[in-house]
Amino acid sequence: MPIRSAGIDFGTTNSVVALSGEQPGDARMIEFAAPGGDSSVFRSALCFWQDEGPRGALAHEAGPWAIAEFLEFPQGSRFLQSFKSVAANPLFESAPLFEKRMRFEELGQVFLRHLVRHAGKALADMPERVVVGRPVRYVGARPDAALARTRYDAMFALLEREVHYVYEPIGAAYSFASRLSKPATLLVADFGGGTSDFSLVRVQEPGAAQRCVPLGSAGIGIAGDRFDFRIMDKLVLPMLGKGGTYRSFDKVLEIPDGHFTDFGDWSRLALMRNRRTLEELARLQRSATDPSAIARMIAVVENELGYPLYDAVGGLKRALSTEEGATFRFESDDLTIATDVTRAEFAEWIAPDLARIAETVDTALTRAGLEAHEVDHVFLTGGSSLIPAVRALFVDRFGEGRIDSGGELTSIAHGLALIGQEADLSQWTAEEPAEA
Repeated sequence: MPIRSAGIDFGTTNSVVALSGEQPGDARMIEFAAPGGDSSVFRSALCFWQDEGPRGALAHEAGPWAIAEFLEFPQGSRFLQSFKSVAANPLFESAPLFEKRMRFEELGQVFLRHLVRHAGKALADMPERVVVGRPVRYVGARPDAALARTRYDAMFALLEREVHYVYEPIGAAYSFASRLSKPATLLVADFGGGTSDFSLVRVQEPGAAQRCVPLGSAGIGIAGDRFDFRIMDKLVLPMLGKGGTYRSFDKVLEIPDGHFTDFGDWSRLALMRNRRTLEELARLQRSATDPSAIARMIAVVENELGYPLYDAVGGLKRALSTEEGATFRFESDDLTIATDVTRAEFAEWIAPDLARIAETVDTALTRAGLEAHEVDHVFLTGGSSLIPAVRALFVDRFGEGRIDSGGELTSIAHGLALIGQEADLSQWTAEEPAEA
């Protein structure tokens, strides 16, 4: 009998779970009865608020339910998204949540409890084998892969099951291989929220003892969240004081960019609403040449406008994936923005990021000992793979005829569940970091 397994794609923005079936090569997505309708995608978000019980007690939710709770009561809650992005950050110790502080693994266990609960009967009987995806390269300037592994181990210990880690693009490759009927060399380009990962795999003929043979991988901490920040940086931050000046004694100085770095990280923007940060911003407002701009930034922090701001950013990004131009629109009591943006402008904003992604693809090819013309298929997966400028990078390099896509948000979990059916997982597990 095939080994029953669960594949978990714990993503920066979205998480997906698949269960292998009773037959080899059979896996299905778990559907969640979310507030907006049934979906296989579970947002990687958490919301905390103070419980009415014992002093210091916290109530919490996760996924789309966390977003719903936050939107209903933003002033009395703490919203965290993309907390995966701090997994490999040694500087992150804990997140302040009212009178408590929670470490990464504690946040992760809260998230998993809610994910399992909302899955209902589908995960009531958790398979004995769990396969979890991990990035080829974690987010951050100097990510500590060993630290991330320790934190992941503590997080997934909640499931009380045997856990194996597989590079995320390898999971997508295994899923794509199920479409192929003959041997091929495959490049998987996985664009997540925090990282872009690339793996080359040799797909053997159906029925082979080892259907997929990993050849080489590389990754970089640039992906959807960075693209979002490019929009934020161009359209929003100038209205919040970026590029402005302040007075220091008899000098006029430019406001340091450090005041705005947290706006580029979902996991930190929601944490800016603390006394120390607000006092610092109040001092900046008193000395700023344009105090009204800093007042708008304070309002964004105090009124927890990070989520609706980034929701508007995401809406623009999605619109530009299908249209040549779109309008960025955001309205609140303290900040109103309405401006037209063309697809070409957005492509120009992310051009430096695309250049570094292209270099990382070259690294993956070099590690695999391959040239571009030796790749038969290029499978683009992840939400940002839908951005035309991202797709164009691969079309220019490999040709339109070799580009494939589909299942952008579910292919990794699907492949991980299928890998979990293998008798021997040692050839798949990712024990050592493969840094770019």
